[in-house]
Amino acid sequence: MSSPKREYLCKVLVVGDLGVGKTSIIQRYVHNIYSHCYRATIGVDFALKILNWEKNTVVRLQLWDIAGQERFGHMTRLYYREAAGALVVCDLGRAATLHSVIRWKEDLDSKVSLKNGKPIPMILIGNKCDLIPYGVNCQNIEDMCQELGFTDCHMTSAKENVNINQAMSTLIKQMVANMEECESTNDPNISDCQLP
Repeated sequence: MSSPKREYLCKVLVVGDLGVGKTSIIQRYVHNIYSHCYRATIGVDFALKILNWEKNTVVRLQLWDIAGQERFGHMTRLYYREAAGALVVCDLGRAATLHSVIRWKEDLDSKVSLKNGKPIPMILIGNKCDLIPYGVNCQNIEDMCQELGFTDCHMTSAKENVNINQAMSTLIKQMVANMEECESTNDPNISDCQLP
């Protein structure tokens, strides 16, 4: 007799400065496409992906592509609500975006957390690793990951399809573990841990 199938809904925030490649990462991950012609996201955009994660586990990802422009900052609390995880993206070709990672991490930590009060899992993404010879030292990303308490970090390239799936797998693994832990505590809010 097979085990009952479990289904989890995971809202994933994708944040970072304007032009770091958030939309490109999402498009590469969800549709395996890349375009040089993305327009700036206004407010928030969404993408969905359904994964057969393990033998009896389905993960439904809602990827929230949050605009990088400062002027949308007042809306972020609404966008962040009930997130299960996040990608914080910087552009390895532009050092200034690395410095903004601190602000994005602080913003997420102050506005969203798990039901048990712990921070949501966050992956630091150094995107455009195909530009590394001209960009930021990767050691800076790894140091920042440790110092700021990120779950993990990955150097990616949406253009060349480098490490996108690995970064998402790391995040999904942590989100599923958190949801399984929520289930095992017999929390009366069990419906908040998994799909109805």
